[in-house]
Amino acid sequence: MKRVKVSHYNAFSTSSDKGNPAGVVLAGDTLNDAEMLRIAEQVGFNETVFIRPSGVADIELRYFTPGHEMNLCGHATIASVYALQSRGLLKDGVRSLTIETKAGVLPITIRKQPSTLISMQQASPAFIPYSGSLEPLASVLGIGQDEIHPDLPIVYGSTGIWTLLIPIRRLETFHRMAPSNRRFPSVLAEMPNASVHPFSLETHDPSAHLHGRHFSSPYSGTIEDPVTGTASGVMGAYFARFVNPDLATYHFVVEQGHEMNRDGRVYVDVERVGDGFQVSISGEAVFVRELDISL
Repeated sequence: MKRVKVSHYNAFSTSSDKGNPAGVVLAGDTLNDAEMLRIAEQVGFNETVFIRPSGVADIELRYFTPGHEMNLCGHATIASVYALQSRGLLKDGVRSLTIETKAGVLPITIRKQPSTLISMQQASPAFIPYSGSLEPLASVLGIGQDEIHPDLPIVYGSTGIWTLLIPIRRLETFHRMAPSNRRFPSVLAEMPNASVHPFSLETHDPSAHLHGRHFSSPYSGTIEDPVTGTASGVMGAYFARFVNPDLATYHFVVEQGHEMNRDGRVYVDVERVGDGFQVSISGEAVFVRELDISL
């Protein structure tokens, strides 16, 4: 029997009962793909990340949901880099590094202000129009189609992971959402494996700019992600492209997790570069506890 230590961190918060939980395995190079998936299934978080040596970057990160491997995960990246930094496993004075992911090699920056804030650049944003009708889409969220914003587009967006971005008129709608994740593939004809990310320009926190919820693909083995880094990043790019396309740079605070009593904050920076955008997200993290997993 193999025993594996998994460290539980919460990302996008400094509270042990807020933010998004992630499992972090420091010795990921001792495990094969099947073992990593089994560990993620036993841990049960939306993502567990495995840290491994890399030949093309400072480290490699592999991300697993309880159901499958992911190309990229924002909150697990923040958690894993914080774990390395807080445990003294990075070289003294290191304030930047690169990570190898299945979405590419991405730069990371570590800042103190006074808590540790970790920033990760995301893959270039991409958007694909949603061509389905509103009624079945609203139905899988448990809301009326009139609660979807009529003046903003519904699109699939990605800065490393594809999700369907759905603009919602009012903040109060989010508390009434009752997603039927198993029905998502029947509605998402273009990308049946995508997650679903409704968002609003109304927020609980006056200092925040966007509010969201993130509902998982039924193939991931989870239902909802409390605070989502990659979706927050592409949501910032969405705002820059479809809501206010006149500014060259954007600085957003994204709130998420209120409906799960795990609210957290993601800081999003978007810079217009030629015809596209460069997107980075930042967040804090906190250690919660150690888990022992048996294989």
